[in-house]
Amino acid sequence: MSVTYQTGPEFAAEMDARDSLAHFRDRFFFPKIEAGEKTGEECIYLCGHSLGLEPKSVETYLQQALRDWANFGVEGHFHAKDAWMPYHRLLTEQTAALVGAKPFEVVVMNSLTVNLHLMMTSFYRPTAKRHKILIERAAFPSDQYAVQSQIRFHGFDPATSLLELQPRDGESCMRDEDILELIEREGDSIALIMLGGVNYVTGQRFDMPAITKAGHGKGCVVGFDLAHAAGNVPLMLHDWNPDFAVWCSYKYLNGGPGCVGGCFVHERHARAVELPRFCGWWGHDEKTRFLMGPDFRAMEGAEGWQLSNPPILALAALRASMEIFFEAGMENLRAKSISLTGYMEFLLGQAPSEKFTITTPREPMRRGAQLSIRFAHEGRKLCNRLAAMGVIGDWREPDTFRVAAVPLYNSYKDVYRFAQILSAAFH
Repeated sequence: MSVTYQTGPEFAAEMDARDSLAHFRDRFFFPKIEAGEKTGEECIYLCGHSLGLEPKSVETYLQQALRDWANFGVEGHFHAKDAWMPYHRLLTEQTAALVGAKPFEVVVMNSLTVNLHLMMTSFYRPTAKRHKILIERAAFPSDQYAVQSQIRFHGFDPATSLLELQPRDGESCMRDEDILELIEREGDSIALIMLGGVNYVTGQRFDMPAITKAGHGKGCVVGFDLAHAAGNVPLMLHDWNPDFAVWCSYKYLNGGPGCVGGCFVHERHARAVELPRFCGWWGHDEKTRFLMGPDFRAMEGAEGWQLSNPPILALAALRASMEIFFEAGMENLRAKSISLTGYMEFLLGQAPSEKFTITTPREPMRRGAQLSIRFAHEGRKLCNRLAAMGVIGDWREPDTFRVAAVPLYNSYKDVYRFAQILSAAFH
């Protein structure tokens, strides 16, 4: 149902009153303003694209794990309330639903960049004729470092083996047709297409199914970094057919700082024992794992890429968030996200246009919750003033302020207050 946005505070109050997800806000902790006349008031937290808020139920899950450790010691692997041996599987069904996969195509493990290296070890197999990796020029630096190091590891040079997507002159975002045209033109030399699902700088959402189809049509392997997509936009990885994907869980999924990440490997690779991989004992066939034999036998599916036994305390924190997340439902969250982000864009459109531009695509289907605001002058100073007034977003050099109204815990009132404070800060 379309909504005609209005500028007054009454509209925000009415929308919050009608919001069926509004009660989830009370299940999260919000940072408080630490100084000034508003000391103790909740901040306007618009930084879930960088670190999600802490669910209040995290303590309950962590305390249970700590009690089990205290009461059982090593026997907690088998006798804890939720035994530690299969603990990571408590998140499997939720994770599969989150990314649109079959359960054995996903596993919660490691951190994002560790998982990316593990995937590239198996899926980046360069040859003299097909050795390039296609990536965004504005990809998150860790992805750039990872792919460049993999290129060098295989004896190639990033100067000739790294192929970077970039927007047309004078534009901030890439055009879908330009991406597909580049794949068609350069595909015979591309070994791996490795793009983000949502670009971290601009908030642009990429057409993952079209990119995958185009890449496979040219014989390329296709993988995605979903750090800014998982929990932000709907995903259908099994149907879209990429070879692999990786993501973190501390942004939109609220798993906590440095929380364990996730990995998807399409089912067609589930039994591909011939693929080279870095091995660890948790990826070994669990039926014979504790026989401690010298020869590695991979488990089927994504679990076969596991290295070490999972960090139970980190998984406990993630469980708290994921249960809230799936109680709300991704379809409901996406509908609210489109409305909230559209409302923010509408209100920012009332501010002086010469002060900033929004570099995120205008079309709702080409973005998630994030809006990237590029300031014309002294943006860092302005953002410091906003922070002092209780607005928490994310500044990126040289000129961009990233904000996201996360539908699980942000309100229309948050968005309205942010727009009012930003407008006042210009004067």
